[in-house]
Amino acid sequence: MRWVESGDVRLALFEQGDPAAPTVLLVHGYPDTHRVWDEVATLLEDRFHVVRYDVRGAGLSDAPRATGGYDYDHLAADMTAVLDAVGKPGVHLAGHDWGSIQGWNLIGRPGIRERILSFTSVGGPHLDRAAHFVRHGRPREVAGQLLRSWYIGAFQVPVVPELVLRAVLPRVVNRSVGAPGRPGHPAETLVRDGLNGLGLYRANMLTGRGASPAEPVPRTPVQIVEATKDPFVSPALLASAHRWTPRLWHRRVPAGHWVQRSHPGVLARMIAEFAEYVEGAPPSRELRRDRPGERGPYDDRLVVVTGAGSGIGRATARAFAAHGAEVICADIDLAAARRTAEGIAGRGGAAHAHRVDVADAAGMEEFARLVRDRYGVPDIVVNNAGIAVAGPFLDHSVDDWRRTLDVNLWGVIHGCRLFAAQMAERGQGGHIVNVASLAAFLPSRLLPAYSTSKAAVKMLSDCLRAELAGQGIGVTVICPGFVSTAIARNADYVGDLAEVAGEPAGEALAARGYPPERVAAHILRAVHRDLPVVAVNAEARIGYVLSRISPALTRRLAGFVRLTGGRRRPSETEKSRD
Repeated sequence: MRWVESGDVRLALFEQGDPAAPTVLLVHGYPDTHRVWDEVATLLEDRFHVVRYDVRGAGLSDAPRATGGYDYDHLAADMTAVLDAVGKPGVHLAGHDWGSIQGWNLIGRPGIRERILSFTSVGGPHLDRAAHFVRHGRPREVAGQLLRSWYIGAFQVPVVPELVLRAVLPRVVNRSVGAPGRPGHPAETLVRDGLNGLGLYRANMLTGRGASPAEPVPRTPVQIVEATKDPFVSPALLASAHRWTPRLWHRRVPAGHWVQRSHPGVLARMIAEFAEYVEGAPPSRELRRDRPGERGPYDDRLVVVTGAGSGIGRATARAFAAHGAEVICADIDLAAARRTAEGIAGRGGAAHAHRVDVADAAGMEEFARLVRDRYGVPDIVVNNAGIAVAGPFLDHSVDDWRRTLDVNLWGVIHGCRLFAAQMAERGQGGHIVNVASLAAFLPSRLLPAYSTSKAAVKMLSDCLRAELAGQGIGVTVICPGFVSTAIARNADYVGDLAEVAGEPAGEALAARGYPPERVAAHILRAVHRDLPVVAVNAEARIGYVLSRISPALTRRLAGFVRLTGGRRRPSETEKSRD
């Protein structure tokens, strides 16, 4: 720690890491001190020279005597003094809350903007552009932001905010941080800092801004990190920065306002990736996809599809690749997976083939590690692999049940468990798609094991959606009706169906004329819209509605099909009698 003189105040400056490394300057917001960045700074210090300081009126730094001492000109003078003390020709700036608000102003100021190599904005907009948004934005979006910003007007009132903050500020901050309190945050000086920091609002807000921003932000590379649960800054306000910022990346973290406390690893990684990219390193996949512009929703996304060798899995892999995604084509039949991947590559897409048996827990764990280590954490996982056994319940052997549940249910469980854990650890959300069936909600006397497994997949998906929503991970269950795939032809038939059902059933599905490509289109749409349940095609939608309004009718329909012809395989009970 050392002192830096800036006019009539002294600023407390803190440094860690190798001074010869690229410098990252972390600026805190209201009502914090430099200590709010402790976890992030520790994570960055191995690669960067990390600099922090207590802004005027906060922590160990001096407070100006009058409200005017908090205006932009004084904040800019403080930044100049800090940059001079650091002695580097350029630094990578990251600001949170008021640290971000002043950062937007600073990267447009001659004498400072040339010294800012990149800017990471977290939870604080450019005030001029925010005022322009309020005057010219869509009424509903403006109203939403004004509701979030009610306190700004309240802070302009004399005396009352001081009285209220003394009473409630520690409790409000402790409840809002999203992480347990620790030494340094909230700071011991919190109440005093909160009272002093009112000067930031009174000196810089409501000063006639917003008629029209005077100039575009200079071509400083800017990275907005949007905390999607931030109660103070709306997504619409942050998105409005795109029109003013030529070199912009917009990234999202499913977190509250104090993202550096609740998700320090995620934010540190984003700051590091951006700084290293500006320094000349190749961009990460996440950085490439988060550059706004003429990009589709799946460009540079990494997608894993199981059962990708044929049918719905193959069509889904092709559809994601056609929309710009890189696809991992997984199947128990490696040759079939390779054909899918090669077909995608032949159309100019990016795809990789891997063999995996989704029923094998150890094999799935190895596959998940391979994907993460070789390609990265997937953004979307489609658990599609499945098999069918058809025939009466009493003719299903224990092995029939075990095999069906191992693939159709345990395969989905393995995929969800392993890849959801990776997504949660990465901290940037994702999406899981589980392919079930019309059989998930429409019982059939011919498909007891298959229907049970698919009903379990639907319930699993509903449970996971509730659990993972807070981490920004969506879960969708897809329930197709009859689709023209080879599943009926490849199914095992037992009992009275053993001799006669395979080819007729396959021909019936083919005659239905509903191609798997249409199911794939529903999957892409469901991921984009984050839909919970999608019943695909007419019979699935009818069955879903019936299951909701008249379960008794669906049970009656389950018995309409009669089993005739063929040679029945002896049941387990009959075997035991023999």
